Amino acid sequence: MRKSLFASAAALALAASPPTAGAQTAAPVNAGASTQVSEVVVTASRVDLLGKAETASQGSVTREALALRPIYRIGQLYETIPGLVVTVHSGESKANQYELRGFDLDHGTDFASFVDGMPVNRGTNAHGQGYSDQNFLMPQIVGGLDFTKGPYYAENGDFSAVGSARVRLTNDLPNQVSASIGTLGDDEVFIGGTHHFDADDRVWGALDLGHVDGPWDPPSNFNKVDAAARISHGDDANGYSLTGMYYQSAGKLETDQSVYAIDQGLIGRYGVLDPSDHGQSARWSLSGQYGATGDGWAFTSDAYDVHSTMSLNNNFTHYLLDPVNGDQEQQDETRDVVGGQAAFTLAKRVFGFQTETVVGLQERYDNIYVDRRHTLGGSIALDYCEVPAVPGNVLPNGLLPPPAGTPAGALNDGGNGQAYAAVGGACNADRVQLNDLGAYIQNTTHWTSWLRTVIGFREEDFYAWDHSLTLSPSFTGSATQSLPQPKGSIIFGPWMQTELYVSAGRDFHSNDVRGVFGTVGLEGLTPTAGPTPLLAPTTGEEVGLRSDIVPKLSLQIAVFQEDFSSELTFDEDQGQDEPSAPSRRQGIEMSGQYRPLPWLELNTDLAFSKARYQGSMDTLNNVYGLDGPSIENAPSFTGSAAVLIDNLGPWYGSLQWRVLGPYPVVDGDEYPQDKGYSEFNLDAGYKVNTKLRLQVSIFNLFNTKANAAAFDYESQLTPTSQPVTGLQVHPLEPISARFSATYNF
Repeated sequence: MRKSLFASAAALALAASPPTAGAQTAAPVNAGASTQVSEVVVTASRVDLLGKAETASQGSVTREALALRPIYRIGQLYETIPGLVVTVHSGESKANQYELRGFDLDHGTDFASFVDGMPVNRGTNAHGQGYSDQNFLMPQIVGGLDFTKGPYYAENGDFSAVGSARVRLTNDLPNQVSASIGTLGDDEVFIGGTHHFDADDRVWGALDLGHVDGPWDPPSNFNKVDAAARISHGDDANGYSLTGMYYQSAGKLETDQSVYAIDQGLIGRYGVLDPSDHGQSARWSLSGQYGATGDGWAFTSDAYDVHSTMSLNNNFTHYLLDPVNGDQEQQDETRDVVGGQAAFTLAKRVFGFQTETVVGLQERYDNIYVDRRHTLGGSIALDYCEVPAVPGNVLPNGLLPPPAGTPAGALNDGGNGQAYAAVGGACNADRVQLNDLGAYIQNTTHWTSWLRTVIGFREEDFYAWDHSLTLSPSFTGSATQSLPQPKGSIIFGPWMQTELYVSAGRDFHSNDVRGVFGTVGLEGLTPTAGPTPLLAPTTGEEVGLRSDIVPKLSLQIAVFQEDFSSELTFDEDQGQDEPSAPSRRQGIEMSGQYRPLPWLELNTDLAFSKARYQGSMDTLNNVYGLDGPSIENAPSFTGSAAVLIDNLGPWYGSLQWRVLGPYPVVDGDEYPQDKGYSEFNLDAGYKVNTKLRLQVSIFNLFNTKANAAAFDYESQLTPTSQPVTGLQVHPLEPISARFSATYNF
């Protein structure tokens, strides 16, 4: 990355970013990578980890900050992580889209999220590797959020190479009932509360019913039910909890739509070409946590059992492959996940040096059924399937000829699509088993009052089994891969309430095992690029600082570089992520929090990045089919700034600015680009008395007209029209308001 970019970004942060302060004592939190912080200082929005952090970019968000943040959808709670932007490209019935450190993380790839130890990411998912649907969460039950960025933490495994978030559920939910109504047909009712048996034992329950129409034509009609209950004893350090959660939702999907169709008047800006696109999801989970501490030691553990189902109907290319019945695909998944983890921390003096050593073991097992069907009207499964035409009109290996009576136009029209037989109604169907066993050890040694090291090592043992139910002849295969992952940091300071960090490490993401075994014709690397690995390693380096030298101000800066052995890209024809060329990200992040008054905080997070595929142009072009090194949907800038007000008499609220910078919309080419968006959201609340509070939220305050997501690919809008290559967009929602009332009892 050019020095001028780093210099200008640093100057901007130091001159313009408003930062934190204000202090009060908080309960112990896990600041990342299994390090238990015994006592921390809390700002209004984040825990101050000076003297305790392992890197410049990790952090912990307080419950107060989460409660004050204006959010249109639950996934935006994660935007409290500096530099992370959460957007959508298909509507509320699908997982959000995540952007961090110059990565388009799609629906969760390389961004690992956990809720009380339960992993949210889904490997070998029907729609996208690492798929993370956060809709089962309710903001009222969230007690805090701990985050990391980069491959530097021994506790973190699959999908965490770019970032991770660990949501902590509260042990004590205030008794409350709330209701809200919005101008875009968004209505919600929540009720919850806690019963205390004694000082150490309590049980809480929560129920949330939500509905969203949005600005879409036809309306989304997205409905969801969230429920949760928790019994707990003691606290996280010494106690246990048992939590059950339930979630179910259904609604229409508004995939990215052709700008050409909008310009030609076929649909309005918020219209859809295929109104039968829709999705439905369900999730049940039971999880438990146990912790104990003694003189110089601590033990933490958790276990979980998660069952989830998902069905998505998407039509991205409309009539490009099948000019008779259209290109709609239904992606189905049923998944059971069981697992857990345990970690033991020992603190003692060794040869006169204070040390803390963590030894941990993690186990996760997934049992999955996943398929894809060619559908019409969102409900009719056709008896044939489509793939893009290949030279010579030869079907990919293992695919059967189309059934008798298949419409002639669907066999091969203009070279765009080829038909093959559906087996039991499925274009592809697989039963998959995954087992991820990770063991790690991490040591922190305080060599002097101004020097400490954090050295970690993680070993991953990954097993995958795949049985294709549609290939002929049938296929069953298995594979294993181990991956050693050294990680570490050197921390200098604090001097004048300032610390310097140097960090490096190795991590990975798993690949869709259907691409590893080749059981899906269009998954995996091209033949010239070689086979798809089960685990794709990444390496990263970071230098940075955090400082509290200025009173009431907290500042964090990190300069990073991260290399991926295999980039994951989105294939709109299949609605799936596929491996591509090696890639590199370089960038700088700056965060600041400033609290000049007890009731006021100003904060900002700015992140600049450069994303490029690695390799010669001959390799990128001939092996990966890329015309250049630019990476599709990789933003060059993400940022936010906020004004937080709390306890200003009866008033509270916040004004939040969130921005997604420009990004290429074609893989390999720097242009064309989408400009991204800049949006302001506002919360204003008034406490009528000790029990009743009223609040208004305004989203997209200045009615910015921009795209929440944009792509560039070929589609055919009607059965008789010609294919068109051009911009496909999901527009940002227009200005809207939401009014809510909460009563505590």
